[in-house]
Order: sequence, then structure tokens, then C-alpha cells
Amino acid sequence: MPQTQLTYLPRISHVLFIVIAGTAVLYIAKPVLVPLAFALVLAMLLIPLCKRMERAGINRAVAVLVCILLLLLSITIIIGLLSWQLSSLMEDMDNMEQRLAGMMRRVQQFISARTGINKNQQKEIVEQVNKEGSATLLNEVTSIITGGLVNVVLVLVYIFLLMYFRNHLMTFIKRAVPATQRGNVADMVQCAGEVSQQYLIGLSQMIVTLWIMYSIGFSIVGVKYAIFFAILCGTLEIIPFVGNLTGTAITVMAGVVQGGDFRLIAGILITYGFVQFIQSYLLEPLVVGKGVNLNPLFTIVGIVIGEAVWGLPGMVLAVPIFGMIKIFCDHFEALKPYGFLLGCGDKKDAPNGMLEKLLGIFNSK
Repeated sequence: MPQTQLTYLPRISHVLFIVIAGTAVLYIAKPVLVPLAFALVLAMLLIPLCKRMERAGINRAVAVLVCILLLLLSITIIIGLLSWQLSSLMEDMDNMEQRLAGMMRRVQQFISARTGINKNQQKEIVEQVNKEGSATLLNEVTSIITGGLVNVVLVLVYIFLLMYFRNHLMTFIKRAVPATQRGNVADMVQCAGEVSQQYLIGLSQMIVTLWIMYSIGFSIVGVKYAIFFAILCGTLEIIPFVGNLTGTAITVMAGVVQGGDFRLIAGILITYGFVQFIQSYLLEPLVVGKGVNLNPLFTIVGIVIGEAVWGLPGMVLAVPIFGMIKIFCDHFEALKPYGFLLGCGDKKDAPNGMLEKLLGIFNSK
């Protein structure tokens, strides 16, 4: 093997070691890093609003508190809408349970006919599984609720501190790097912040638009509690590729349990297809823009890695974090090939989506 090829082996081994060691640290430090990562992402979302209030003469601490209160108000409104629809859904729970029981009887008959296990044996198996797992499930639910409340408080505290001391943190970053790299690092941090803000603000606007479109579509096709399932499908868009499919699958199953026929299921799927078409070719280019410019392959890989390391929070944070990693790689010469690998290539001059293609046709004329 030529000597020039062997010189690349140490560099590749170093990169692999850093990736493996970094993944191990992320997994072990999950309780500490997950709230901090959420706080960092939400702080980037709120910083533009905070800066506007500061330019208007409002004290920074007051501006940060107002931003956090607005964030809590937005979350409260979403939870209120879901609770309103969920309370109506609970009123219809008896009818849904009857339909679900009928479906379960048909499933039991199918299993009995195919496997020879009668209904009583199936019932005993289910009861045994429930008996063994009930105590464990109760403990897990209690632990999740308690841990969730603690993490919410931590995230709010972290958001306040990150936003209030952002200049101090930026000064530390500049002092921590060699003088020759300070300008590059400052540009990298600014670029990461701008891209993250663009992505998060655009994603928020797109989710609200998806709520409206799903609400209209589900109402037209006759889905009960259309607003609840519209908010569910739109909110799950924070997990790319996986979220919208999960939300639609839940809506289809709910339609079946509600006694919906083939036309209702077809209507749900048609609504999903139409909304995804509008989202992919109009909303994402118009509202989200190029955003973090991640390759779809590595977007999915990032979601899988995020789920393996941090669970559901990792899936939500995967795209912003991988976007920051790409920006970091793009600002250092030795890491630029990895930044190119994570991205979609140089698409600055290429139309992105149907909207830009149409605009390009009109501009050419």
C-alpha cells in the first residue's frame, strides 16, 4: 500500500475514537446533558425576541423573564387545547371501548382459529403478563412524572442563565481558543446561532400551519376530535420523518376504533398525503428555508443515534445538534470533508422546492 494512503489511517482512527468516546460520554451524562441541551435550543429560539426588548430599553433580566413567560404561555395554550379535546374524547370512551372490545373478540377468534389457543387460554396469558408488570409499570410512571417535573424546572433555570449570561459565555469561548482562531470561532458561534434560530422559528411556524391544515382536512373527512389529532400530528413534526408517520398512524387507529369505515381511513390518508405535499414543496422552502442543510440520510442516522443515546429527547434534539456539528466542521479546514458529508453539498444556486422553482421560472421571464 502506498505510504501516502497510510498517513490517513491515524486521522481516521482519531476521528473514530472521538466519536465513540463522545457517544459514551453523552450516554453516561444523559441526566445532566438532556435538560441543558433543551435549554440551549429553546434559548436560541428566544434570543431574537430578547434582543428586541433589550434594544427597546428593557432590562435584560426582565426581558429574559418575559420571554420565558411567553414560552410557558404558548405551552399552556397547547396543553389547554389538547385537554379540551381530550375531555370530549373521554366522554365518548364508553362507545370506543365497546368497539375496541368487538375488535378484540374478532382478533381472539382469528388467533384461536390459526393457533388453536382458545379464548380462556389467551385471557390467562394476558392476565399473567399484566399481573407481573403492573407494579413495575406504576413505579416507572411515578418515576417518569417526578423526573419530568424536575427536568422542566432545570430547563427553565438553564434558559434564564444561558440568556442572561450569553455575553459572558461568548467571552469565555473567545478566551479559551488561540488568538489566531478567535475570529473563526466567533463566526462559527454566530453562524450556529443564526442557523439554529432560523430552523427553530421556521419549524414553529410550520407546526402551527400544519395544525390548521390538519384540522381542516380531518374535519372535512369526518374525524371525531379533529383538533386533537391535528395538534398531535403537527407537534410530532419536531421529529422529522418519524413524527408525522406516527401521528398519522395514531389517527388512523383512532378512526378505526371510532367505527370509521373505509372512506374515513382513505380520507385520513389522503389528507396526510396532501399536507405532506404542501409541507415538502411549499412550507419547508418558504418557512424553514435551507435551515441546517443536513443530508436526509444523516438526518435519519442522527435520529436513530439520538434515540439510542438519549431516547425520545434525543430524537427531538437530533436535527439541531447535528446541524451545529456540521457548522463546527465547516469552520475548520481539517474537518470540512465531514461537514460536506453531513450536508447536502453546495446547493446555494439550486432551487429548493416547488416554490423556488416557480419563482425561478417567473424571474427568468
